[in-house]
Amino acid sequence: MSEVNGPSERFRLHVNGADREVVDAFAGASLLNVLRDHLGLPAVKGACEQGECGSCSVLLDGTLVCSCLVLAASATGREIVTLEGLTPAAGLSDVQRAFIEEGAVQCGFCTPGLITAVHDLLDRRPDPADADIREALAGNLCRCTGYGRVFAAVRTAAAWRRGEAETH
Repeated sequence: MSEVNGPSERFRLHVNGADREVVDAFAGASLLNVLRDHLGLPAVKGACEQGECGSCSVLLDGTLVCSCLVLAASATGREIVTLEGLTPAAGLSDVQRAFIEEGAVQCGFCTPGLITAVHDLLDRRPDPADADIREALAGNLCRCTGYGRVFAAVRTAAAWRRGEAETH
């Protein structure tokens, strides 16, 4: 039992296709905290911790969620995918490459959440309209950009997926 945080627990999470044991986590810990601090997945960023910025976005059973708002223990038996799970072992995903090519990466803090949201969008809508892109990215805050380059990256990745443009 932790003196500061209260009782600790042991449970399993299914993250990025593998079962991972979580040991000695605070019983009320957020999924964000457990993914970063207990499972060592740094792409899940903690910023506002109120579900407003999108930096902690993950896919939970195929739905984009802010991991700061999910109790980790409630995610047992569910499929969790972080940016690490969307990134191929041999390199970068098409969305990551598009972000680099279009200069959509600035300081990088919001980038994992944005890329996760774009993967979710393009998996649902291979040819998104501008309104679809705006809606999909509405939960992600970036202090470095006006989102123009992010929109360009979404369009580039979508074109690559549809085979309408050459990938680099």
